[in-house]
Amino acid sequence: MTNDPIADMLARLHNAAIIKHQTVLMPASKLRVAVAKILKDEGYIEKLEVSKDKPQPVLRLWLKYDDKKKPILSGVKRISKPGRRVYAGKAEVPWVQHGLGVAIVSTTRGVMTGARAKRMGLGGEILCYVW
Repeated sequence: MTNDPIADMLARLHNAAIIKHQTVLMPASKLRVAVAKILKDEGYIEKLEVSKDKPQPVLRLWLKYDDKKKPILSGVKRISKPGRRVYAGKAEVPWVQHGLGVAIVSTTRGVMTGARAKRMGLGGEILCYVW
């Protein structure tokens, strides 16, 4: 049991990328699956799979590497934490690494990238940065 499931997910992904694991397993939740889908859409992971195990489903993610076996996911940073929530308005959604990274934002219309939230005119809770 963890108090911050997103931080746990990001730590598992970063650690697995450093030691060049092919897959990462973790307990699944709606929020973790939503973040994983964004990571897949943005090209940081190859694919994801959610098992139907009882009582807790398992989320399996396949990491993506370039031709030189260097991980595509080179860095992650948790922004909003359980002890200190960080929110941004529609004009304040940040750029990550001068546009080379992705901010993941939880909005009233679901979890999405910061760029998409800006286009839709939405603000929300800044969950993390990925580059």
